[in-house]
Amino acid sequence: MAIKFTQNTLDKVEKIIEECGYVIRYERGNFQSGYCILQAKKVVVLNKFFQTEGKINTLIDLMPQLQINIDALTHHSQKLYEEVMAVGNDK
Repeated sequence: MAIKFTQNTLDKVEKIIEECGYVIRYERGNFQSGYCILQAKKVVVLNKFFQTEGKINTLIDLMPQLQINIDALTHHSQKLYEEVMAVGNDK
């Protein structure tokens, strides 16, 4: 699967993370890597100046670090999560 870097794709990737109880915030800040994870509060903060492609790539790169409970995801989100993780492993 080739990932399309559209707002629709970003919304779907965000939904996967949000279904696992995380809050995604877009803020300006001095992020070395462009993001920050507050594990205890389940908050992911991304650089708000990233373009759509950068936001999608960063969220996908972060997924292995997050506590993603695949059973908590809707069927559609489970399918997308598996596809995204397969693509990420092919990098």
